[in-house]
Amino acid sequence: MSELLINEQIRDREIRLIGEDGSQLGVMSSKDAMKIAEEAGLDLVKIAPTAKPPVCRIVDYGKYRYELARKEKEAKKKQRTIEIKEIRMSPNIDTNDMNTKVIAAKKFITKGNKVKVTLRFRGREMAHMSKSKHILDDFAQMLADVAVVEKAPKVEGRTMTMFLTEKR
Repeated sequence: MSELLINEQIRDREIRLIGEDGSQLGVMSSKDAMKIAEEAGLDLVKIAPTAKPPVCRIVDYGKYRYELARKEKEAKKKQRTIEIKEIRMSPNIDTNDMNTKVIAAKKFITKGNKVKVTLRFRGREMAHMSKSKHILDDFAQMLADVAVVEKAPKVEGRTMTMFLTEKR
């Protein structure tokens, strides 16, 4: 926003000029455009420097900057960051513990976050990794009404992970 060139800062030989009402005034020298802007009591602002020829507009610079800032702020307000919440379990998890984790995951998903479900293996549990995949499958099944599996269960070292996102 601060890199906008105004009035005498515009050094191009010829520019395409847009009037204060948005009408095309054609291609002309920057000196002629400056005269037109001064007669209107407004500023000449370069709005498209990469165009051939560059596009300039006759506007009130202060008002123009304010409008740009307001649009930027409005766009930022509509943005939503998606967090990844993690739920950790072990292969020998009990039913009630699993239900508690499902309730927590449901809360995260309804708030619009992604959930990373991690199954951690320790010691002898490592030998039975393939038999424990059903735990993650059951977890996904319990959340089937609100969530969908984004990334299927995958073994990474001592952990098996799966990602869930909100059902659309």
